[in-house]
Amino acid sequence: MSTSSDSSEKSPRARSRWLGVAALTLGVAMIIVDSTVLNVAIPSIIRDLRIDITTAQWANTIYSLVFAALLITFGGLADRVGRRRMFIIGVVLFMLASLLAGQATTGELLIAARTLQGVAGAIILPASLSTLNATFTGRDRAIAFGMWGAVIGGMVAIGPLLGGWCTTNLSWRWAFYINIPVGIAAIAGVRAWVAETRDPERVRGFDPAGVLLVGLGLAGLVFATIEGNTYGWWPQRAPFTLGSWSWPADWPSIIVFIYIASALLLTAAVLVETRRKQQGRSVILEFSLYRIPSFRNGNFAAMIVSLGELGLVFVLPLYLQTVRGYSAFDTGVLLLALSGGAFAAGGMAARLSMSRGPRFVVMLGFALEIIGIVSLGAIVDVDTSGWVMSPSLFVYGMGVGFATAQLTGIILADVPVRQSGLASGMQSTIRQVGAAMGIALLGSVFVLLLTNGARREITHVGEVSPAQRAVVLRSIERTGGAVLGLSNITSDSARAAARDAIDDAFVHAARWTAFAAAGFVLLGLIAAAQIPAPARSAEISSEEADQADTKPDN
Repeated sequence: MSTSSDSSEKSPRARSRWLGVAALTLGVAMIIVDSTVLNVAIPSIIRDLRIDITTAQWANTIYSLVFAALLITFGGLADRVGRRRMFIIGVVLFMLASLLAGQATTGELLIAARTLQGVAGAIILPASLSTLNATFTGRDRAIAFGMWGAVIGGMVAIGPLLGGWCTTNLSWRWAFYINIPVGIAAIAGVRAWVAETRDPERVRGFDPAGVLLVGLGLAGLVFATIEGNTYGWWPQRAPFTLGSWSWPADWPSIIVFIYIASALLLTAAVLVETRRKQQGRSVILEFSLYRIPSFRNGNFAAMIVSLGELGLVFVLPLYLQTVRGYSAFDTGVLLLALSGGAFAAGGMAARLSMSRGPRFVVMLGFALEIIGIVSLGAIVDVDTSGWVMSPSLFVYGMGVGFATAQLTGIILADVPVRQSGLASGMQSTIRQVGAAMGIALLGSVFVLLLTNGARREITHVGEVSPAQRAVVLRSIERTGGAVLGLSNITSDSARAAARDAIDDAFVHAARWTAFAAAGFVLLGLIAAAQIPAPARSAEISSEEADQADTKPDN
């Protein structure tokens, strides 16, 4: 006997699907938080483990580096061995890595644990996303992606708050330990409420050449983009050493050669994967997906907007802690306005998507992001309070909440369900690489504007000698303004005047970096307007989804 759609929604099995969404997003929240949780804890880690700033930076960036490099690999693997199974494997591995990170006694052990966390995160994210894509259709898919996107947007801001609270009240180690109970809850929920899905027709086998070429190519691309400002984009700014080996001092920066090597590796990956596909062998890159207009154009929009979306979160803590004197925890509290906006939008995105279509929601999200970022850049000043900034942050967060989930839904809407894992990994990788490049680019813009502005402003402070001025400028350039180098200025009046000059430069740099971020989001808005309506997004029946490859395994 057939069952109506309404009665089906009221059945225990239908209700359990939504509990399954909550369990999946719990695992996603864990990995997103850990991408930003260390930002405010770095000083405490340096003191506790007695490591230098370079080692601390590696502990922070290695997670994103490994995460982005392996997303495609594990997305395709989830299609073959089972998406729920891969999710659980990833969460178990993430809990183990978190325990090791919390127990780390040296910088090297912390870096190793963060590397393992990156591997686990690359398993969890595409497995969760492809499970939603395979389990939900039509209006339910819009709601599920709305919940998923709200978590992604909100957790970016929760990370600094959680890290600041743990560091201030317990220890930075608890920022990792807290993942243990969260992971246990996610596994229990997924086992109880999420059915296993896989692609029974997917070509079996392993693609070691593709894994190696794509992994190394993306790792090199992300590393060079993140570290370009450290080692120099062309001339060397700092020596690069690996063990006892050092990059030749009379050569251009190693970043140039890493970019070249990455381009060669990724080109080789395209050739190898194309040939393997022609031979009917397993691949980790499915280029035929780019023949789908919504997948191709949606990914292009996602890549462009990712360049600017996180720029605000990168610059704002530096401004708040240096100019306004906020603590790490105070900064995290203010960023709650951003996560609040993202969560609020997540609740409204599904209804708007059903009435106006997902492309409208994405474009609305981008427009709200632009309004929030531009208004924040316009009001930022040496004495701007957090209360004044909160509305702009809330609007920006709403934009992230609207755009993140529905853009993902557009990208995957016309992808065959059996290829959900592979497609999810590909789109997630594009976003991660775009975000890393955006942070690096906007970071460079900010440091350049800040250094030039400080040089211009501090020149007018007559009591500061050229030698003292050089120390200040080197400190600002090296740390992005986190350290000002004012201790060598002995005169109180001169130090105060220099600080006022730097604050003015800081405000100018933060304002124009925010405007640059808004420019990237504007390009994303223009690109989103070119996305065609998905051919089947709201029309797929649940029967078609069941026929595709959903296979209960409870």
